Amino acid sequence: MTTNVGTIDRGLRIAGGLLLLALGYFGPIGWWGLIGLVPLATGLMGSCPVYSLLGIDTCPVTRSR
Repeated sequence: MTTNVGTIDRGLRIAGGLLLLALGYFGPIGWWGLIGLVPLATGLMGSCPVYSLLGIDTCPVTRSR
């Protein structure tokens, strides 16, 4: 997979994923917090399959090629 998630986007995905997981574990949303695994994984990998399908690229390094 090619990198298509930029630095700010990655940070927001990781923070949002961790927040959802924490809310699921400690808070009111329960099992729905596992949805946080998706943004966490895409943020850590730096690649988003949905971005690839839609042709979106927020990574400045890959856009300059």
